[in-house]
Order: sequence, then C-alpha cells, then structure tokens
Amino acid sequence: MTMPIYLDYGATTPLDPAVADAMAPWGVAGFGNPHSAHIWGYTAKAAVETARAHVAALINAPAEAIAFTSGATESNNWAIKGLLTAPGQSRRRIVTLATEHSSVLETAQYLAGIGAQLTIVPVRADGLVDPGDLQRALAEDVALVSVMAVNNEIGVVQPLAAIGALAHSVGAVFHVDAAQGFGKVALDVAAMGIDLMSITAHKIHGPKGVGALYRRPFTSITPLLHGGGQEDGRSGTLPTALIVGLGEAARIAAARMADDTAHALALRDALLAALSVPHMVNGCLDRRWPGNLNLHFPGVAVPLLQRLPGLAISSGSACAAVTGRASHVLTALGLPDWQAKACLRLGFGRFTTAAEIAAAAAQINAVVATHLAERG
Repeated sequence: MTMPIYLDYGATTPLDPAVADAMAPWGVAGFGNPHSAHIWGYTAKAAVETARAHVAALINAPAEAIAFTSGATESNNWAIKGLLTAPGQSRRRIVTLATEHSSVLETAQYLAGIGAQLTIVPVRADGLVDPGDLQRALAEDVALVSVMAVNNEIGVVQPLAAIGALAHSVGAVFHVDAAQGFGKVALDVAAMGIDLMSITAHKIHGPKGVGALYRRPFTSITPLLHGGGQEDGRSGTLPTALIVGLGEAARIAAARMADDTAHALALRDALLAALSVPHMVNGCLDRRWPGNLNLHFPGVAVPLLQRLPGLAISSGSACAAVTGRASHVLTALGLPDWQAKACLRLGFGRFTTAAEIAAAAAQINAVVATHLAERG
C-alpha cells in the first residue's frame, strides 16, 4: 500500500530524529524519578532543568516560570480554571474569540455553566480580531482574556502585544494558547504582556503527551491536579524522556525558526502557484504562519477529503474530525456550513519536500476539476 503524502502538520508533526536521539537515554537507562533524593533522581532532574531552560529561552521567560504538563489542552484548562478559581479572585468574566480551540471554548463554557460570565468576541472575515470589538468587550469585571497566538485551522497570527495591552488596561490577565505558535513565530512573554501561555511539543517535531504552562510570577492559579505538588502545584511524576524531547524540540526550533519559516513560505507559494482550479484562501494571507493553508473552492459543495485518498490532510482541527460538523472557525469567518465542510486544511513544514507539494497540487487540481465538470 502506498502511503499518502503527509500534509497534516496542523494535527501533529513528525518527530525530529534529533529529538528522538535526545530522548533515548531517558527510557531504560535514565529511569530515575526527577524528584528522588539520590543519583538516579539527581541525574533525571538535571535533564529536566536543561529542558525547562530551553523552553523558557524560546519565549523570553525565566525558567522557574515554566511548569510541565501533558500538553496544551491541560495547560489551557489549568490556566482558565485555575485563574477563575484562585483564592481572592472576585472577577468572574472571561473574554475570548469565536475562533479559539475547543479546549479554550469548552473550558470557558464549563465555567459559565457554574457561575462565571463569558463573552465571545467575533472575528473579521480574515480571521483577525478587530481591536475595537475586543476593547468594547472589556470592563473592570473581566478576569481573563484568552486569545490564541496562531490559529490551528487557518494559521492567522493575532496581534498579541496589542491584545495584551488592552487586557491589562482593565486589570485582566492575558492568556495565550500558543500550541500552534510556539517555536514557529517569535513569542516574547515580556514584550507582549502575556501572563499565561500554553505550550505543546508535538506541533514542533517533539513527542506527544507533553507540554508546559508559562505563568508570570505572582499570577495566582489553583492546581487542577492535587497531590505531591511537583510542578509548582501541578502534581504528578514527571516524564523525563518526554520533557527532554520538548526541550530539545524547543532548542532546535530556536535555531531553525528563520529557516523553517522560509521553507514553509516557499512551499506555500509553490502550492498556490500550482493550483489551476478556482480557489480562495480562508483567513488573512499576510498575518499567517506560512505552513498552514486553508482553502475553499468556489462551486464545490462536497467534502473533498473522501476524494483525495493520496493526501493525508484535513478539513479542520483533528479534535473535531470525528464529529462531522462544520468547523466553528470557518463558520465564524462567515462561510456557510456546506462550504466549510468542503474546505481543505493543508499543513507542511520542516520535512515536507517541493515534490510532495507539486504532487498534492496535481491531485487537488484533478479532483476539483472533475467535480466541477460533473456539476456541469
């Protein structure tokens, strides 16, 4: 069986062989618990702290502000629930965008169901928030403003520094879901006024099952997981191998960010140039991580994924793929359900080749042209 061309980097990225090599010693030989008071523990602890420093350096944060988690979903839950339930928290309102990841929207909706207030701000047709709309949603009762750095479905990059300044102008805490932005776009928690940031490894060629939460010093959040309190309140034995993988992926991303961005941009431009059928890009093309293309095809009203078995791609987020519903991100841009279901999300990056992009464009051209011809 011929494997399809993998263009689903938005769902997950291939593990970098250098990351796998860095992780290898921490499986069988380096099995110690990083919190044990003996040589096995001390050795593992040193590896964990090196990884913490690599993660922190990539976002200009102090290492002690990084707490390891199981991934961005846990980090988002911890940031939002933890802030709203923190001792002394009198503010009860969350402000977020209509295009946020489900782990943010559903967490906020859960809290709204038990007494919090929730304001969901719409976005423009290009996927970016209008600063005026956001400002009008802010008041002295807002506890948290949560905005994604890079959208997981349409790749747009929100103006984080401006949003952070707006949040702080009313005394709110600013949380950023950086699952798709960490290691891909420049993020500076100090310059951007970010108080809480969620991070994951597997979107930057690291392992699945590990992430982190950045917390600005003195930002109070309650734990989600109670127990030993290992990670500044996040309890549980640390997975040394996974954490080392996250740290190495962060180190490599820092060194390769410019090259990876240029490579993704060249692939994106080549793909758009090779498409000979009518198409439109969903989301702003200029303020965007170039390794994401979300496309719709005028006149196409059927899900194209079923007709493209040679491509490993998606029509929206991997989390929502099993529901069969239209993407909430695309409908927030104004696309009708039928059109949103016919869109294609293509993700590519470090290990994607120009030949793969050319072959993908040829397959899309053939399938879309055939469908349009069938419709007459």
